[in-house]
Formats: sequence, structure tokens, C-alpha cells
Amino acid sequence: QVQLVESGGGLVQAGGSLRFFCAASGSTLETYNIGWFRQAPGKEREGVSCISSFVRTTNHADSVKGRFTIFRDNAKNTVYLQMNSLKPEDTAVYYCAAVPFQAMCSLSINRYKYWGPGTQVTVSS
Repeated sequence: QVQLVESGGGLVQAGGSLRFFCAASGSTLETYNIGWFRQAPGKEREGVSCISSFVRTTNHADSVKGRFTIFRDNAKNTVYLQMNSLKPEDTAVYYCAAVPFQAMCSLSINRYKYWGPGTQVTVSS
């Protein structure tokens, strides 16, 4: 069983950048697809970005394309989410999630088996 922990959240002004870290214990992330999700107050959790294991294909929600980048460092057992040009509407609790290898990564919540506790991001205008 893999245990995930997110870090890197905080308060940032609109237009700024943050980098999230999703670290794992109990298993290597190399064989897992990893997704980043977020949930804003009063809204449903939504998929943001994902990366597959091995071939490292990625996918992003339309709302973050061109601003967010997801990448992984298997040697550090960590997946990163680089967020640039942040907007107030990016304010949310961000979660990383993992599922054993599948051909393509998914932005669907139901496809993921393991979840981190989340980290808060607040973007001020």
C-alpha cells in the first residue's frame, strides 16, 4: 500500500508560482499513475493534472493548460506540480492520488485508489 503526502501549499499573489510535491512511502511511485486534484469551498473535487508511470504521458484540465506542469522524479519517489500564473480561482485544497499503472493517466477521481491528505493553496487578487 502506498502512502502519499503533499507539500508546497501556501499563500501566493495572483500571477505568482508554486510547486507542489507529492511524496510516497510504503511503495515506489514508479509503477503508479499519479493525479493532482483540487477542491474549492462548496465545489466538487476536480482533476487538474496527471502523469502516467513509465512512459510519462500527461494530461491537464483545460483550466490549467499552459500554466501547470506535472513531472516526476522516480529516483526521489516524488511527483511535482509546477503552477505558474496562478489565479484566484485556483484557490483550493490540492490532493495527489495514485493508482497502479494504466496505459493512460486519468483526471477522473474514480480511477484513483490512494490519496494524500491535501494541501491548501490560497491565491490572493
